[in-house]
Amino acid sequence: MAKYLLTIISSKIDIACDIHNKMNYTFTKRVAKWGIITSLALILSFIESLIPFFFGIPGMKLGLCNIIVVILLDIASWQEAIIVNLLRIILSGFMFGNPFSIIYSLGGALVSFAVMLILYKSRLFSLTGISMAGGFSHNMGQLMVCAVFLSSKYVFWYAPWLMAAGIITGTLVGILSVEILKRIKNINSQIVES
Repeated sequence: MAKYLLTIISSKIDIACDIHNKMNYTFTKRVAKWGIITSLALILSFIESLIPFFFGIPGMKLGLCNIIVVILLDIASWQEAIIVNLLRIILSGFMFGNPFSIIYSLGGALVSFAVMLILYKSRLFSLTGISMAGGFSHNMGQLMVCAVFLSSKYVFWYAPWLMAAGIITGTLVGILSVEILKRIKNINSQIVES
């Protein structure tokens, strides 16, 4: 699977390099950069699908790929972050899930991203706090989608468990994101100095 994914990535980069001859270098560089970032999010989704970890709450996952979204909120534009997030959801849904997983993920991701963006723009919260709110709101968004599909309000009895799980996983994702950002900024400063 990973070999197949790398073949697809390299072919897309080859296509982007062919465009280089016809268009300016900046466009090609951006296409390659965002292709690699989207691929990284997909790889994290794949890794997460391989982890045989059961939290005792059906449907709950770690949300490792949200590390990319949290990092992009800090170092890129919110438009680029949402595009990568949406592409990752759709592609990973087709690769590792099913149409229902795409719908549930989109519902959770849109609510979560809106909450994280509002909190990020307020500048009142740390990235860990923003990620925590994102994990919480992602699960609430998925519950809302479930309530619509099942035409039942009783799915919200499941909310306390999902809220706790979202806060815990969101905190872990936030801590990892902050640590990765520190290393990215350290590498960038070393490149500038040399």
